[in-house]
Amino acid sequence: MSNFLATLGENFKTLFSNPLTIITLIGCAILLIAFIKFKSLKFDSKLIARIGLAIALAFILDMIKIYTLPNGGGSISLGSMVPILLLSFIYGPSIGLFTGFLFGVFKLILDPYILNPIQVLFDYPLPFMAVGIAGFFKNKYIGASIGMFLRFISHFISGVIFFGSYAPEGMSPIIYSLVVNGSAVGGELLICLVLLAFLPIERLIKTLKTNVISS
Repeated sequence: MSNFLATLGENFKTLFSNPLTIITLIGCAILLIAFIKFKSLKFDSKLIARIGLAIALAFILDMIKIYTLPNGGGSISLGSMVPILLLSFIYGPSIGLFTGFLFGVFKLILDPYILNPIQVLFDYPLPFMAVGIAGFFKNKYIGASIGMFLRFISHFISGVIFFGSYAPEGMSPIIYSLVVNGSAVGGELLICLVLLAFLPIERLIKTLKTNVISS
């Protein structure tokens, strides 16, 4: 029995000594929890239509590239996350997470950059799903900033592990990923904050929330 426990402990030690194994387990655990939460969501025709419209608008804005980073490092679009943020503020984080997840899946299908299945997880479903976290916060600027920061964390992890070989000579993968993904997501966040500030977002949110309650 003691030999079995010792062998089991050694196997677990070997398993968890690999950073890729750890982040894989974390990523899969996040998705599993999200799927369990998604099962409790209730959809009507109006909500489905608005989710579809938000994803379509997000893709249209995503097609307007302000700057594209090299080697699959991402790009800065014209505020493609604003529609997902809006749904998060109106319907709450669960719908925001679900909409972001769908956007990430469709983006993977339409514009894939694949090096590894785990890289796909951290570059497509997880980061865009994280934007929906904004719905937990009443302040739209704080919510957007935290949601986008979590998106950055996901891209950053992928950048360190899977895109570190693209780093210039003498630059560590951590610094490279920080610079590339920080520039992409930071620029995207800045544009989202500007749009949230200048567009009649509050009026739109209030109107849509009233329609939600009345329906």
